[in-house]
Amino acid sequence: METQNLTHTFPDGTTAVTNISLRINSGEFLIITGANGSGKTVFIRHLNGLLTPTKGKVLLDGKPITKNIVEARKKIGLIFQNSDSQIVGQTVEEDVGFGPLNLNLPPDEIKRVVKTALEITGLTAFSKQNPYFLSGGQKRKLAIAGVLAMGPEIIIFDEPFTGLDYPGIITVLKQIVNLHKAGHTVIVVTHELEKVLAHSDRLVIFHNGRLAEDGKPEEVIKNSNNYGVRMPLKNGEKVSLMTWLE
Repeated sequence: METQNLTHTFPDGTTAVTNISLRINSGEFLIITGANGSGKTVFIRHLNGLLTPTKGKVLLDGKPITKNIVEARKKIGLIFQNSDSQIVGQTVEEDVGFGPLNLNLPPDEIKRVVKTALEITGLTAFSKQNPYFLSGGQKRKLAIAGVLAMGPEIIIFDEPFTGLDYPGIITVLKQIVNLHKAGHTVIVVTHELEKVLAHSDRLVIFHNGRLAEDGKPEEVIKNSNNYGVRMPLKNGEKVSLMTWLE
Protein backbone atom coordinates (compact mmCIF):
# COMPACT_ATOMS: atom_id res chain seq x y z
CA MET A 1 0.00 0.00 0.00
CA GLU A 2 1.19 3.50 -0.80
CA THR A 3 0.04 7.10 -0.48
CA GLN A 4 1.36 9.72 -2.86
CA ASN A 5 1.28 13.38 -1.77
CA LEU A 6 -1.93 12.74 0.15
CA THR A 7 -3.57 15.98 1.28
CA HIS A 8 -6.96 16.45 2.92
CA THR A 9 -8.66 19.80 3.42
CA PHE A 10 -12.07 19.93 5.09
CA PRO A 11 -14.90 22.15 3.78
CA ASP A 12 -14.17 24.76 6.46
CA GLY A 13 -10.68 25.21 5.00
CA THR A 14 -8.82 23.24 7.67
CA THR A 15 -6.03 21.12 6.21
CA ALA A 16 -5.61 17.99 8.32
CA VAL A 17 -2.80 16.26 6.40
CA THR A 18 -0.41 17.67 3.82
CA ASN A 19 1.62 15.87 1.14
CA ILE A 20 1.91 12.53 2.94
CA SER A 21 3.87 10.04 0.83
CA LEU A 22 4.20 6.74 2.67
CA ARG A 23 4.81 3.19 1.45
CA ILE A 24 3.61 0.33 3.65
CA ASN A 25 5.30 -2.97 2.91
CA SER A 26 3.62 -6.36 2.92
CA GLY A 27 3.90 -8.12 6.28
CA GLU A 28 5.14 -5.01 8.09
CA PHE A 29 4.27 -3.97 11.65
CA LEU A 30 4.05 -0.19 11.40
CA ILE A 31 3.28 2.25 14.20
CA ILE A 32 1.97 5.74 13.45
CA THR A 33 2.19 8.18 16.33
CA GLY A 34 2.00 11.91 16.95
CA ALA A 35 0.42 14.45 19.26
CA ASN A 36 -3.35 14.97 19.28
CA GLY A 37 -4.41 16.79 16.13
CA SER A 38 -1.37 15.68 14.13
CA GLY A 39 -3.53 14.05 11.45
CA LYS A 40 -3.10 10.36 12.29
CA THR A 41 -6.76 9.33 12.25
CA VAL A 42 -7.61 11.45 9.22
CA PHE A 43 -4.75 9.79 7.37
CA ILE A 44 -5.74 6.18 8.08
CA ARG A 45 -9.36 6.85 7.11
CA HIS A 46 -8.07 7.39 3.58
CA LEU A 47 -6.45 3.96 3.49
CA ASN A 48 -9.74 2.11 2.99
CA GLY A 49 -11.67 4.90 1.32
CA LEU A 50 -13.65 6.32 4.24
CA LEU A 51 -12.21 9.68 3.24
CA THR A 52 -11.18 10.81 -0.24
CA PRO A 53 -8.01 12.89 -0.66
CA THR A 54 -8.34 16.52 -1.67
CA LYS A 55 -5.08 15.93 -3.51
CA GLY A 56 -2.90 12.89 -4.03
CA LYS A 57 -3.60 9.15 -4.25
CA VAL A 58 -3.95 5.99 -2.22
CA LEU A 59 -2.63 2.94 -4.08
CA LEU A 60 -3.12 -0.74 -3.32
CA ASP A 61 -0.97 -3.13 -5.34
CA GLY A 62 -0.13 -0.17 -7.57
CA LYS A 63 -3.75 0.75 -8.36
CA PRO A 64 -5.89 3.57 -6.88
CA ILE A 65 -8.29 2.11 -4.30
CA THR A 66 -11.07 4.20 -5.84
CA LYS A 67 -11.01 1.86 -8.87
CA ASN A 68 -12.60 -0.88 -6.75
CA ILE A 69 -13.47 0.36 -3.26
CA VAL A 70 -15.30 -2.84 -2.31
CA GLU A 71 -12.25 -4.96 -3.06
CA ALA A 72 -10.04 -2.49 -1.18
CA ARG A 73 -12.20 -2.74 1.93
CA LYS A 74 -11.99 -6.54 1.78
CA LYS A 75 -8.20 -6.31 1.82
CA ILE A 76 -7.90 -3.44 4.31
CA GLY A 77 -9.65 -3.75 7.67
CA LEU A 78 -9.98 -0.72 9.95
CA ILE A 79 -10.72 -1.14 13.66
CA PHE A 80 -11.97 2.08 15.22
CA GLN A 81 -11.04 3.53 18.59
CA ASN A 82 -14.67 3.20 19.79
CA SER A 83 -15.58 -0.47 19.44
CA ASP A 84 -19.27 0.23 20.12
CA SER A 85 -19.44 2.15 16.85
CA GLN A 86 -18.70 -1.07 14.94
CA ILE A 87 -21.37 -3.23 16.61
CA VAL A 88 -24.30 -3.90 14.27
CA GLY A 89 -25.54 -7.40 15.22
CA GLN A 90 -27.91 -8.66 17.92
CA THR A 91 -25.51 -11.49 18.79
CA VAL A 92 -21.74 -11.85 18.59
CA GLU A 93 -21.85 -14.28 15.66
CA GLU A 94 -24.39 -12.13 13.80
CA ASP A 95 -22.14 -9.12 14.26
CA VAL A 96 -19.10 -10.96 12.90
CA GLY A 97 -21.13 -12.20 9.93
CA PHE A 98 -22.36 -8.75 8.91
CA GLY A 99 -19.40 -7.97 6.64
CA PRO A 100 -19.36 -11.32 4.80
CA LEU A 101 -23.14 -11.11 4.40
CA ASN A 102 -22.78 -7.75 2.68
CA LEU A 103 -20.17 -9.27 0.39
CA ASN A 104 -22.90 -11.68 -0.73
CA LEU A 105 -20.92 -14.73 0.31
CA PRO A 106 -22.82 -18.05 0.28
CA PRO A 107 -24.38 -19.01 3.67
CA ASP A 108 -21.98 -21.94 4.18
CA GLU A 109 -19.00 -19.69 3.52
CA ILE A 110 -20.31 -17.07 5.95
CA LYS A 111 -20.71 -19.74 8.63
CA ARG A 112 -17.16 -20.94 8.01
CA VAL A 113 -15.45 -17.53 8.15
CA VAL A 114 -17.45 -16.50 11.23
CA LYS A 115 -16.50 -19.72 13.03
CA THR A 116 -12.83 -19.20 12.16
CA ALA A 117 -12.82 -15.54 13.23
CA LEU A 118 -14.44 -16.38 16.57
CA GLU A 119 -11.90 -19.13 17.19
CA ILE A 120 -8.94 -16.86 16.39
CA THR A 121 -10.18 -14.14 18.75
CA GLY A 122 -11.29 -16.52 21.52
CA LEU A 123 -14.95 -15.50 21.33
CA THR A 124 -16.53 -18.84 20.40
CA ALA A 125 -18.11 -19.23 23.86
CA PHE A 126 -19.79 -15.83 23.46
CA SER A 127 -21.25 -16.44 19.99
CA LYS A 128 -24.90 -16.22 21.12
CA GLN A 129 -24.38 -13.35 23.54
CA ASN A 130 -25.54 -9.77 23.09
CA PRO A 131 -22.35 -7.93 22.03
CA TYR A 132 -23.21 -4.88 24.15
CA PHE A 133 -22.79 -7.00 27.29
CA LEU A 134 -19.16 -7.82 26.49
CA SER A 135 -16.28 -6.19 28.37
CA GLY A 136 -14.23 -3.45 26.74
CA GLY A 137 -11.47 -5.88 25.78
CA GLN A 138 -13.99 -8.39 24.43
CA LYS A 139 -15.66 -5.70 22.32
CA ARG A 140 -12.28 -4.82 20.83
CA LYS A 141 -11.77 -8.50 20.03
CA LEU A 142 -15.24 -8.58 18.46
CA ALA A 143 -14.26 -5.70 16.20
CA ILE A 144 -11.13 -7.64 15.23
CA ALA A 145 -13.21 -10.77 14.53
CA GLY A 146 -15.55 -8.77 12.29
CA VAL A 147 -12.60 -7.53 10.28
CA LEU A 148 -10.96 -10.96 10.11
CA ALA A 149 -14.14 -12.47 8.68
CA MET A 150 -13.62 -10.26 5.62
CA GLY A 151 -10.25 -11.90 4.94
CA PRO A 152 -8.06 -8.76 5.00
CA GLU A 153 -4.37 -8.60 4.21
CA ILE A 154 -3.87 -5.30 6.06
CA ILE A 155 -5.35 -4.56 9.51
CA ILE A 156 -5.35 -1.01 10.90
CA PHE A 157 -5.90 -0.30 14.60
CA ASP A 158 -6.83 3.22 15.72
CA GLU A 159 -5.81 3.71 19.38
CA PRO A 160 -6.57 0.07 20.28
CA PHE A 161 -5.85 0.42 24.02
CA THR A 162 -8.09 3.40 24.80
CA GLY A 163 -10.42 2.79 27.72
CA LEU A 164 -9.14 -0.71 28.49
CA ASP A 165 -8.04 -2.02 31.89
CA TYR A 166 -4.78 -3.93 32.21
CA PRO A 167 -6.22 -7.40 31.38
CA GLY A 168 -7.98 -5.87 28.36
CA ILE A 169 -4.75 -4.26 27.17
CA ILE A 170 -2.87 -7.57 27.42
CA THR A 171 -5.66 -9.39 25.58
CA VAL A 172 -5.71 -6.93 22.69
CA LEU A 173 -1.92 -6.65 22.50
CA LYS A 174 -1.57 -10.42 22.22
CA GLN A 175 -4.22 -10.42 19.48
CA ILE A 176 -2.35 -7.75 17.51
CA VAL A 177 1.00 -9.55 17.84
CA ASN A 178 -0.53 -12.89 16.84
CA LEU A 179 -2.16 -11.36 13.76
CA HIS A 180 1.21 -10.03 12.66
CA LYS A 181 2.84 -13.40 13.27
CA ALA A 182 0.10 -14.99 11.15
CA GLY A 183 1.23 -12.87 8.19
CA HIS A 184 -1.03 -9.84 8.27
CA THR A 185 0.33 -6.37 7.62
CA VAL A 186 -0.42 -4.47 10.83
CA ILE A 187 -0.71 -0.70 11.26
CA VAL A 188 -1.24 0.64 14.78
CA VAL A 189 -2.07 4.28 15.42
CA THR A 190 -1.27 5.04 19.05
CA HIS A 191 0.38 7.43 21.47
CA GLU A 192 0.86 4.55 23.96
CA LEU A 193 4.18 3.48 22.49
CA GLU A 194 5.31 1.50 25.53
CA LYS A 195 2.69 -1.14 24.71
CA VAL A 196 3.64 -1.94 21.12
CA LEU A 197 7.00 -0.47 20.18
CA ALA A 198 9.00 -3.58 21.08
CA HIS A 199 7.02 -5.55 18.48
CA SER A 200 7.20 -3.08 15.61
CA ASP A 201 9.35 -2.99 12.49
CA ARG A 202 8.95 0.71 11.80
CA LEU A 203 7.85 3.93 13.49
CA VAL A 204 6.32 6.98 11.79
CA ILE A 205 5.68 10.30 13.54
CA PHE A 206 3.15 12.84 12.28
CA HIS A 207 3.48 16.49 13.26
CA ASN A 208 1.06 19.25 12.30
CA GLY A 209 -0.40 17.12 9.53
CA ARG A 210 2.94 16.22 7.97
CA LEU A 211 5.16 13.14 8.04
CA ALA A 212 7.99 14.23 10.32
CA GLU A 213 9.91 11.00 11.01
CA ASP A 214 10.00 7.55 9.41
CA GLY A 215 12.41 4.73 10.19
CA LYS A 216 13.55 2.06 12.61
CA PRO A 217 11.85 2.46 16.00
CA GLU A 218 15.09 2.59 17.97
CA GLU A 219 16.28 5.51 15.85
CA VAL A 220 13.05 7.48 15.39
CA ILE A 221 12.12 7.31 19.07
CA LYS A 222 15.17 9.39 19.96
CA ASN A 223 13.47 12.40 18.37
CA SER A 224 9.97 11.81 19.74
CA ASN A 225 10.06 14.61 22.30
CA ASN A 226 10.54 17.11 19.47
CA TYR A 227 7.00 16.36 18.32
CA GLY A 228 5.13 16.17 21.61
CA VAL A 229 5.36 12.37 21.80
CA ARG A 230 6.42 10.87 25.12
CA MET A 231 9.33 8.45 24.98
CA PRO A 232 8.46 5.17 26.74
CA LEU A 233 9.90 5.05 30.23
CA LYS A 234 10.60 2.35 32.77
CA ASN A 235 11.26 3.29 36.40
CA GLY A 236 11.72 6.86 35.23
CA GLU A 237 14.56 5.99 32.88
CA LYS A 238 14.82 5.56 29.12
CA VAL A 239 15.33 1.89 28.32
CA SER A 240 16.01 -0.32 25.33
CA LEU A 241 13.26 -1.66 23.07
CA MET A 242 13.40 -5.23 24.30
CA THR A 243 12.82 -4.37 27.97
CA TRP A 244 9.80 -2.06 27.64
CA LEU A 245 7.25 -4.86 27.93
CA GLU A 246 8.98 -6.97 30.56
